[in-house]
Amino acid sequence: MRLALGPILYFWPAQAVRSFYEEVAAWPVDIVYLGETVCAKRRALRPDDWLALADRLAAAGKETVLSTQTLLESEADLRTLERICNNGRHLVEANDAAALHLLGGRGPFVSGPHINAYNAATLQWLAGLGARRWIPPLELSRDAVADLQHARPAGIETEVFAYGRLPLAFSARCFTARAANVAKDRCEMRCEAHPEGLMLHTREGQPLFAVNGIQLQSATPCNLLPEIDALKRLDVDVLRISPQPQDTGRIVTAFRAALDGAAPPDLRDLAPDGFNNGYWHGRAGMDWEAP
Repeated sequence: MRLALGPILYFWPAQAVRSFYEEVAAWPVDIVYLGETVCAKRRALRPDDWLALADRLAAAGKETVLSTQTLLESEADLRTLERICNNGRHLVEANDAAALHLLGGRGPFVSGPHINAYNAATLQWLAGLGARRWIPPLELSRDAVADLQHARPAGIETEVFAYGRLPLAFSARCFTARAANVAKDRCEMRCEAHPEGLMLHTREGQPLFAVNGIQLQSATPCNLLPEIDALKRLDVDVLRISPQPQDTGRIVTAFRAALDGAAPPDLRDLAPDGFNNGYWHGRAGMDWEAP
């Protein structure tokens, strides 16, 4: 089983992103996803910058994948999408139907977690388009993934989102701008002040969601580290870790140790509000079922 580092979901300064990937080059991850998947206004890095990072990580022995934006809102977004899909050097992760349209029949690609692949017929269709790997929608349970594993076409790998706040929904409105009482078009990149999202709580003070620009995330991180043995039994090929502002290297090391047969390290200090694995167990997503 291989480890993947998903795309950075938050808006970090350009130098922070570059420094992060300098460290990633030495981490025990096999696959690295790169690119802006949330908001086109986040232009700290341009397409050429992402390509340069991908080239450097590929030279360091990583499989590199360019991830596409999930919610396209303008002609400029479409032009950026076309450029990514036509890059000619690196595999592409499709995160919406427009990307599937551009990539279909042109060679291998990755079907991202925001493609609605819920049944065997859809998996067969994606494989026919050229999908080499797919990420199940994040709300699918272990049992649903098991059923699809039995039905998946030959030659297509399965990658499961294993650690990080779950990206649940996207909106044309910007939640972070709204929280700051400014218009989306004049947001002044307020999300940069929240490098791991802006927490929302219930009236009782319970963590409910995290706001990340136009994206709504789970308040607590999903953590499937204790499920490594079950994931192996399901013949899952890749586990995805979502980048965090701190301690991502520690999380990667913990997963690598567990994959190599060591007892899963304790990561509870990284999540003061706890973890979630409810979706994996067929329950409410925010739930945590102790191993």
